[in-house]
Amino acid sequence: MLKTVILAAGKGTRMKSDLPKVVHKAAGIPMVEHVLNACVEAGVKEACVVIGYGSDVVKECVSHTKAVTEGRVSVTFAMQEEQLGTGHAVKCARDFIGKEGSTLVLCGDTPLITGKTLKKLAEHHQAAGNDTTVLSAILEDPTGYGRIIRDGEGRFVKNVEHKDATEEERASREINSGMYIFQSDKLYDALDQLNNNNAQGEYYLPDTLTIIKSQGGAVDAMVIDDVTEIEGVNSPEQLAHAEEVLKLR
Repeated sequence: MLKTVILAAGKGTRMKSDLPKVVHKAAGIPMVEHVLNACVEAGVKEACVVIGYGSDVVKECVSHTKAVTEGRVSVTFAMQEEQLGTGHAVKCARDFIGKEGSTLVLCGDTPLITGKTLKKLAEHHQAAGNDTTVLSAILEDPTGYGRIIRDGEGRFVKNVEHKDATEEERASREINSGMYIFQSDKLYDALDQLNNNNAQGEYYLPDTLTIIKSQGGAVDAMVIDDVTEIEGVNSPEQLAHAEEVLKLR
């Protein structure tokens, strides 16, 4: 069983709008709906959308998406009252995650992700027998992104945020896209052990990778073919760019 948690609680101050970021439209469809559609295409039947800022607007928007009204996916909502990081956001959906099957964790502001890629990620995760698989990308300029660190044999060692990385770690060009698939039971347990001892004082979801790995879990990353798919939207300019990509498709 494959389900998904979509993070959609942020305001998106750089969008210069009172609307919650994820309901802004790209090619006529709200960003969060693009993400939900990709999940459905990948075989997801149950989704939990984590809401916060403008929760009623986001709830209304998601409830009226075609996939929901046509009964192709059932959606529940989890409330994140305070924005204390991605780990905290996912923790708000912990009851939904439970201990059965696998859970995709995605962001509601990544309208370019495709169902084909998510399906490939789920298949790779299962075939490799992983407990967690991160969707990663190789970037020319990885500045600002969390880095995937591997050993000499190419095995996953850890994920480290840019702010917390050493110069050597920052030399890695493989970045964490912020998209994951977890064995639900492993994620459920790891969320309980998260702390906020870092430069931002936030609960980072990538810290669950270290927790799962330290308990003997299999953690790896799958490099995406088309890096445009992982681009997030944080500004009107980035939204216009996403729209162009969608139109070209």
